[in-house]
Amino acid sequence: MDVLRRNNVTVSGAGQRAIVFVHGFGCDQRMWRMVTPAFEASYQTVLLDLVGAGHSDLAAYNPARYSTLAAHAEDVLAVLAALKLTRVVLVGHSVSAMIGVLAAIREPDRFSHLVLVAPSPRFVNDVGYTGGFEQADIDELLEAMDNNYLGWSGAITPVIMGHPEQPELTAELNASFCRTDPTIARHFARVTFLADNRAELPQLRTPALILQGSQDALAPLAVGAYLQQHLPNSQLVVLNTSGHCPHLSAPQATVAAIHHYLGPAPAPSQ
Repeated sequence: MDVLRRNNVTVSGAGQRAIVFVHGFGCDQRMWRMVTPAFEASYQTVLLDLVGAGHSDLAAYNPARYSTLAAHAEDVLAVLAALKLTRVVLVGHSVSAMIGVLAAIREPDRFSHLVLVAPSPRFVNDVGYTGGFEQADIDELLEAMDNNYLGWSGAITPVIMGHPEQPELTAELNASFCRTDPTIARHFARVTFLADNRAELPQLRTPALILQGSQDALAPLAVGAYLQQHLPNSQLVVLNTSGHCPHLSAPQATVAAIHHYLGPAPAPSQ
């Protein structure tokens, strides 16, 4: 199968370097629409849908293969190989931040920088680690998804977005969750919320920017501090915004932080 079609890859922009955007759980590449235009003049901009999300090939979602985040990292690497891209900037949101870390550990020459937006290596609290949730919380969340996925979506999306004064953003996120195949969503939720990628963090050699909201119900500030301590060559920037989706709720601040981190944009190709 053509991996570009499988992951619904879209390419735009101009530039000698590429910047790749990968979405989070329950979302698709459209969630980056308020961020990507700021990079299209200077970068080749690549968007994709994780298998099982958006307009990817849903038939390619094999629960056995996608039982860990490593399979999605392999998909990202396959897309970059198909496009013959190296030294890319990868911007990953939430679970895709960890997918990006795994991909960069596996093939470091493919990446120049990572931008990790609202990342978490583990959502469940552990001895000496604050992930934000007790195991019972995650069990309850997964049970609610199993019992009534649409009802769960309607209840959780305001918490994830964290901006009650912008109900249109919550409505958009909820609509995205509702478009996701419930069977795939339930499986991917277990893979996402039960993952533990802490052991892999010291293996990363790619420079990384950790972008975190100041009030994030899914990834508290302690998570960002932990990542900065355990990711070599990383920087932490805390944005003055609430919620788990700063690329939607604070796109200008998100863009500014990424631009500042990457430095002067490369000259567009002629």
